[in-house]
Amino acid sequence: MTWSTGLAGLAVGLLIAVVTAPVEVSGAVFLLPVQLSVLGVPSPAVTPTNLLFNVVAGPGALLRHHRAGLLYGRLTRRLVTGTLPGVVIGAAIRVFAVPGATVFRLLVATLLMPLGLWLIRRTLGPARPAPAAEPSPRTITGLALVVGVVGGIYGIGGGSLLGPILVGRGMPVARVAPAALASTFTTSVTGAAAFALLSLTGPGDIAPDWYLGLACGLGGLIGGYLGARLQPRLPETALRLLLGALATALGALYAVQSLR
Repeated sequence: MTWSTGLAGLAVGLLIAVVTAPVEVSGAVFLLPVQLSVLGVPSPAVTPTNLLFNVVAGPGALLRHHRAGLLYGRLTRRLVTGTLPGVVIGAAIRVFAVPGATVFRLLVATLLMPLGLWLIRRTLGPARPAPAAEPSPRTITGLALVVGVVGGIYGIGGGSLLGPILVGRGMPVARVAPAALASTFTTSVTGAAAFALLSLTGPGDIAPDWYLGLACGLGGLIGGYLGARLQPRLPETALRLLLGALATALGALYAVQSLR
């Protein structure tokens, strides 16, 4: 990796994190297409390289939630319990079953576009009674397992998907955000390590681009701190809409790329 590529990764990571941090979305969801199409990271190595972004960029937002005493709840434990084994399974699927870039983009599109549109519809639609109770612990852990697999395949971190899903089920953003961020961080650490181990035995470009991933993550760490300061100034409805719009826009981008 050249110095210019490293600086570009730093700048892109910073700008993306400034935009995504206020809605507690991992910037990795937008960073991945930049790494794949602009910075030239090969597939499937782009997945663990993207996970490194979360590893470096995540602690800033996590520290903020830690100081507020929001990290150590039951929801966090349930999400982490599901995503950790899921990301290992997802890494193996990415290496051996979905190594190509075209199918990879199409799978992202078919997942994120419906998810984003669903969340926007729920937010703008007629008001509904609040759920009598949150999803059961077993349901949350099972959902986290599935999302962990998805995070291992795409390299976007489990929290990037768990956040919209749980918020769409009626759970408040303030409660979901720290748990989803903790899940994203632990998933990313485990996923990057799994890809590094798989690279020792598997063919092709599997190992992460360590220097680029760390450079992007450093930019994300700085940008995440700056962007998170905007969060208290935004109402929850706006947060939900922005979360849905981000997921929809990313899905549309991947759909266009996969059909070229």
